[in-house]
Amino acid sequence: MNHSAMDHSAMDHSAMDHGHHTMAPPTSGGGHDHGGGSDGGHGGMGMVMTFYFGYSNVELLFTGLLINSPGEMVGACVGVFLLAVLYEGLKMGRETLLRRSQVNVRYNSMPLPGGDGTVLMETHKTVGQRMLSPAHFLQTLLHIVQVVVSYILMLVFMTYNAYLCIAVAAGAGMGYFLFSWRKAVVVDITEHCH
Repeated sequence: MNHSAMDHSAMDHSAMDHGHHTMAPPTSGGGHDHGGGSDGGHGGMGMVMTFYFGYSNVELLFTGLLINSPGEMVGACVGVFLLAVLYEGLKMGRETLLRRSQVNVRYNSMPLPGGDGTVLMETHKTVGQRMLSPAHFLQTLLHIVQVVVSYILMLVFMTYNAYLCIAVAAGAGMGYFLFSWRKAVVVDITEHCH
């Protein structure tokens, strides 16, 4: 629809605020500007989308949770580090519980033609689990916790604060080091947010 022929002269646009459409650079005091303006900082686009090192006015996950000192930043980094370690431990714990709760082990044999006209038998191990078992309910609950923790870590990383991002990465690395050293499979296809 072409609106170029419409007369907009009778409309008053002077009261509209278009100032929240610009990105503000980080403040020189090492802080991180999370917007602001008349809407309380929630609807503007003032958040800088680049990594920065700072510990002043860093908003962490919730509006009222502000980091304003080096000590608070160290505490936040330790907490985030431990949460990332917990996440890796939770993944390995779920795998261990799954292996322990598997039931109905069956061995199925299938005939396969051999290269010289003989028939070879190939055996497959089939493992099942009951849907309404306590083990499956526990796995479901732990899966929910794992997904929530993974999204929390993702949101922490999305603050773009380099200290917090390093804490997430270091915690994930330490958790993998501590919990995955017995794991035979390196790639986990059920991984969230990595």
